[in-house]
Amino acid sequence: MPAAAVKRIVQVFNHLTRCKRPQGRFNRFLIKDREKIFGILKKQLSLNIIDVKDTFGRICKLVINLNNSADARFPDSGESCVMGIRYDAWLRLHLPVPLPKELENFVPIVGKKHTAVCSKGDLHFHLRGDSSMCYDMAHTVSDGLKPVAISTEEIHGFRYWDARSILGFVDGTENPHEQERAIFGLVGNDDPVYKGGSYLFVQKYIHDLNAFEKLSTEEQERVIGRYKMNDIEMPDNIKPSNSHIALTNVGDEFKIIRDNMPFGNISTNEMGTYFIAYASTFSTVKKMLNNMFIGSPKGNHDRLLDFSTPKTGTLFFVPTFDMLDDFSSS
Repeated sequence: MPAAAVKRIVQVFNHLTRCKRPQGRFNRFLIKDREKIFGILKKQLSLNIIDVKDTFGRICKLVINLNNSADARFPDSGESCVMGIRYDAWLRLHLPVPLPKELENFVPIVGKKHTAVCSKGDLHFHLRGDSSMCYDMAHTVSDGLKPVAISTEEIHGFRYWDARSILGFVDGTENPHEQERAIFGLVGNDDPVYKGGSYLFVQKYIHDLNAFEKLSTEEQERVIGRYKMNDIEMPDNIKPSNSHIALTNVGDEFKIIRDNMPFGNISTNEMGTYFIAYASTFSTVKKMLNNMFIGSPKGNHDRLLDFSTPKTGTLFFVPTFDMLDDFSSS
C-alpha cells in the first residue's frame, strides 16, 4: 500500500470462507446506503503458494473482527470490510463443493467494437469508511497476507460531489433501497447453502474525458440516457436505444447494487470509474454486460463504451460473516 496518505480512502479487499450455516449475519454492505461510502482503495491479490490455509483462516477471523470493531466504535458511519474469492482460488483452497451456483471464471464478452476483458486476482477486498479507519484496516489485512500473496491491482477512489461519476452524471440512481437491497444483492433460497452471500463483479474503466467533454451537454445526455443537471431519466420516446441507461436496464425484476466510485490521476490524465456490482445472481450482471458490449439488438452497443474502456474484469463470491467464522474454525 502506498505510503502517501490519501483523503477519504476506502480499501477494497476480498475473501471467501466455508459455508455451513446458510443464515445469520448478512453482509452489512447491503444494509448501508450509498451515502455512507467515502472512498475506495482496492486490491486484488494473487496467491503465490498453495498451502495458505492457515493464513486464510486467520484472515477470516481478522475480517470479522474488523467489522465488529467498526460497528462498536463507529456504529453510524458505515465503515466495513467486504471480502470475496475468485473461482480458481476457491478450488485451490479446497473450499466447499458444490460451489456457489453461478461462481465461475469470468470469460471476455467480445462485441463487434468493444470487449469486456477478464483479469486475474484470487482475492478482492473492499474497505469503506473515512481515511483513518480505512488505512488501519488496509494496513492490518495487508500485513496478514504478506506471507502468501502479492498485490496485482490497487485503486484509490473517492466520492465526487453528489454521487457523480467523473463524467459528471449521478451514478447509482436506480440502486435498490431498504429491503430490496437484500432481495437483489444477496443470494436467496435458490442456493440455500450460500444464502446471504453475494456475487461481486468488478471492472476498472478508463474514460476518454477529452473526447467526452467535447460533446455538448445534450449529446452527453443522449450517451447516458439521463439529464445531467437534475438526474432525471429521459422518456423512452427520446432516450436513444444505444444509451447506457437503455441497455443496462434489463427489467425491474433484475437489479444489482452498484457501489461504483470514481478515481483519477491528474498528472497522468488517467480518469475512470471503478465499477463494483453486488448481486444475488451473476446472470443479472451478465445480461447487462451482454447488452452493453454485444448490443441489444446485436450490434447496438452501449454508446458510453466509445468513451470508457474496461481494463479489468473479475468475478468473486462474497461470504457472510457466519461463513467466514465456519471456515476459520474448521
